[in-house]
Amino acid sequence: MKHPDVYLFNPTCEYAVANGNASWHPNRILQKMESDLATLPMFYAQSKDLILVDKLPSEEFIEQLGKVDILLPQFVLRKKILNSDKSKKETFNKLSPWGWSPAAHKLLSPLKAFCSEEFNQSPVSNWHPEHRKLYSKGFALHILKQLVSTVKSDLFIEEELFPEICTSREEIERLISRWGRLMVKAPWSSSGRGLQPITKTPVHEKVWEKLLGIVNDQGFTLVEPYLDKVADMALQFEVKKGKVSFLGISNFRTDQKGQYQGNLLNGLPDTYSKEIKNFITEIPEIIIEPLINILENSKLSQLYEGNFGVDTLLFRDKKEQLKINPCLEINVRQNMGFLSLYLEKLIYPGEKGIFRTYYQPGKSFYSFKTEMEEKHPLKIKSKKIKSGFFALTEATNEAQFGAYILV
Repeated sequence: MKHPDVYLFNPTCEYAVANGNASWHPNRILQKMESDLATLPMFYAQSKDLILVDKLPSEEFIEQLGKVDILLPQFVLRKKILNSDKSKKETFNKLSPWGWSPAAHKLLSPLKAFCSEEFNQSPVSNWHPEHRKLYSKGFALHILKQLVSTVKSDLFIEEELFPEICTSREEIERLISRWGRLMVKAPWSSSGRGLQPITKTPVHEKVWEKLLGIVNDQGFTLVEPYLDKVADMALQFEVKKGKVSFLGISNFRTDQKGQYQGNLLNGLPDTYSKEIKNFITEIPEIIIEPLINILENSKLSQLYEGNFGVDTLLFRDKKEQLKINPCLEINVRQNMGFLSLYLEKLIYPGEKGIFRTYYQPGKSFYSFKTEMEEKHPLKIKSKKIKSGFFALTEATNEAQFGAYILV
């Protein structure tokens, strides 16, 4: 009999990795986000698995979820299971936070003694200093260089446009002179946070303060040209015992500042031209196999087990030709693209939707849900979402954050 996996939603893991202190905690608003969205792993967990939450979901919410085809796991109060008497703990298969960090290891440490031998012998059973590099955008740059040198394709980004690591104002200014417009990234960040576009010169001193603050906090910034973006696409993988397997493709949207806007479900939008759709269809055949080979021979396969996503960026070059950066970032964790592969199963065949997270200061997720249900009434067919608004997390007046599907 398979013992349950234990899931924890902690999307602030990159910040915890950047900080490095096992006692690190996210600020109050990020703690609220993790708490309000804590049930999200239920969409990829098995029915016997456990989801750690701060508050148990209501019967009304469970009933709402029952409208679609999903086998719900068990929800367990986080404080109760982490602080309970050892003799009352059951045996677990493995611990599966959204992402690992020194802080996640410290938080989940009371459960490790009750996990399987397989988990306790896996590379993620303890935190090592080497793990930190895997989460850095510098590691993704290293893999990009290997991939482009291995696969000779005129569809790939040219080497002169590769991101560069910068540790000073002078180095960034030199790239402004070369590329004009830039996107500057914190090495450890996620969902488009920690990004600073530079589209105007001279650069405001407040912006320089922010950029040099990243250098002081994290050691360097990753600087890339501000490209004429066409689409975002992520390749989803799993690594286990050193072997990498491909799980699927997720298509997502970001705004002009690079911040995450949501995942497209069940295919590409109709607004994409035939040229773009054909390009997106062609790319995976070129990338996936060599990328797997490179990753299996990298530190990632030695030091990590679990799911991860490789973000790519489709753009037009100065000649208006479609190109791709095939390894823009590597998210060494669960991610919204991985989750979206499971959410697609909730949608009626042939229908398209979008998965989004919600946050509007001063307006609860309950108020938003009420408005959206009036504008987009839910229609269910054969326990699948045919059309309308469907809340993926519980909508209460206290919930500031939420997640939903719109079909």
